[in-house]
Amino acid sequence: MKTEVGRSNVVPTGPFSIPNPNLFNSTIEGSLSGALKGCLGSLDGASIEKLLLHCARALENNDVTLAQQVMWVLNNVASGTGDPNQRLSSWFLRALVSRASRICPMGFHGAAAARSVTRASRSMTVTELAGYVDLIPWHRFGFCASNSAIYKAIQGCERAHILDFSITHCMQWPTLIDALAKRPEGPPSLRITVPSIRPHIPPFLNVSTQEVGLRLGNFAKSREVPFQFHVIDCPRSSGSGAGGNSIIAPFPYELLLAQLNPHLLDLREDEVLIVNCQNWLRYLPDDPPGGQEEASSVSSAVSSAVSSVSLVSVRDGFLEMIKRLNPRLVVVVDEDSDLDHSSSLSSRITACFNYLWIPFDALETFLPKDSAQRMQYEADIGYKIENIVGFEGVQRVERLESGVRLVQRMKKAHFLPLPFCDDTLAQVKFLLDEHASGWGMKKEEDMLVLTWKGHNAVFATLWSPTLQPSTFDDR
Repeated sequence: MKTEVGRSNVVPTGPFSIPNPNLFNSTIEGSLSGALKGCLGSLDGASIEKLLLHCARALENNDVTLAQQVMWVLNNVASGTGDPNQRLSSWFLRALVSRASRICPMGFHGAAAARSVTRASRSMTVTELAGYVDLIPWHRFGFCASNSAIYKAIQGCERAHILDFSITHCMQWPTLIDALAKRPEGPPSLRITVPSIRPHIPPFLNVSTQEVGLRLGNFAKSREVPFQFHVIDCPRSSGSGAGGNSIIAPFPYELLLAQLNPHLLDLREDEVLIVNCQNWLRYLPDDPPGGQEEASSVSSAVSSAVSSVSLVSVRDGFLEMIKRLNPRLVVVVDEDSDLDHSSSLSSRITACFNYLWIPFDALETFLPKDSAQRMQYEADIGYKIENIVGFEGVQRVERLESGVRLVQRMKKAHFLPLPFCDDTLAQVKFLLDEHASGWGMKKEEDMLVLTWKGHNAVFATLWSPTLQPSTFDDR
């Protein structure tokens, strides 16, 4: 259920030069005329969604004139500085214009402005990124649930190795390092390994992954925690440094699979291995290798690395290779919505609009409309929206699946679910108490779920290739 937005006395301003097609004359026919008039009588989320769907159907039918007409209406409803649904719809409008400009370059005068969505995300400093992560519990929920479970998993162990797949540049680990420093039996020796490649999506950081590792090392030293940081080398790595001025590029999954090699990872028998996946699996194609139109073929080295795995899909192949590393714990955290298998533009818009209102609504509760922090966060969501709405094939890398479907996938891959202990639930509750009252959590099947006003936002799950009840029971 989306937030309802009342009619504003301020004339909405749109970022596009879309010609006025004089929507309200007798040339507009039938259902569109009635639907649009009904929408203009209200600015609630349901009406805005109807407008977006009319535009999507027009684009799917290659009806440029009709698409322009609906965009003109949207341009007078959407506002980048308005209420939550107006702000959200402004990013959908940008994405639709961007898509339309590729379908019919000569027919859309707002194409250049629409492309600005891909330049909206700038690189942050480490301090700015910390503030970004702390803004709402979208990321911190997963960090808190994961760190508590990892702390319990390595209890009594002298050496721990975390294989970290995350989009937030290791922002999760200072809290864990601090907790390990206070461990009654003394801190373990901690090693963190990260892949040298990262999906080219926000948030972007203005320092290299190696620099992040150095800073983590200095922090661990200040807490007297023995620490090592390792970036898996890859000659064709895209890195994780500054960026953000291009369309989201296809994730080079073949390079990632090649890096899941015990030799490259330097796995050691005296270390407990933990695999941490935070908002990561969605960027792996749910197609077999070569199932999408790829710009380059998989190298022989990569083919050799994955030849022993039956890749029904790249995503399943990744999980199979993780399982073969025999970790004690696998953590999977992601956003709880289905956006991967929707081939229809209309269905993707429906799912996306009915999910991404959550962060826009949450930000409205405590930040002013012109807050730079708020605009940066919303711009990064806009980056996601453009990819979901504006692109197809390998260029559409946002292929999110819900927590329920992820649980089914993990069980099919022969991972066993592990429960969250009472200590973890207490820590997550304490975290959410620091934020707006609309945030909550619930246990749902094998998941711990972050909610906003009762609606699922982010899920967290724990898995093991073998059951270890003595480590993860609630006692």
